[in-house]
Amino acid sequence: MASKHVVVQGQVQGVFYRQGAEDAANEIGVAGWVRNRDDGSVEMVVEGEDDAVDRMVAWAREGSPQAQVTSVDVSDTEPQGLRSFEQT
Repeated sequence: MASKHVVVQGQVQGVFYRQGAEDAANEIGVAGWVRNRDDGSVEMVVEGEDDAVDRMVAWAREGSPQAQVTSVDVSDTEPQGLRSFEQT
């Protein structure tokens, strides 16, 4: 079980990034959450099998079709036993 904390910078608010992340997470089969931050970035936690988490992080680097991702900061976190993926 892997768990990653991801912060995405760029034009990622107001471009369906969070909805895209939720859709991708459900398709890939990871749990966690995604939310907007006050500084204009998007933050998420992703948990699941190693390869699934890696696929979700790869998605985060591209984002929704309207997004313009400029940087992605990824760090390991302790799994929390999350069971679903949601926008907060």
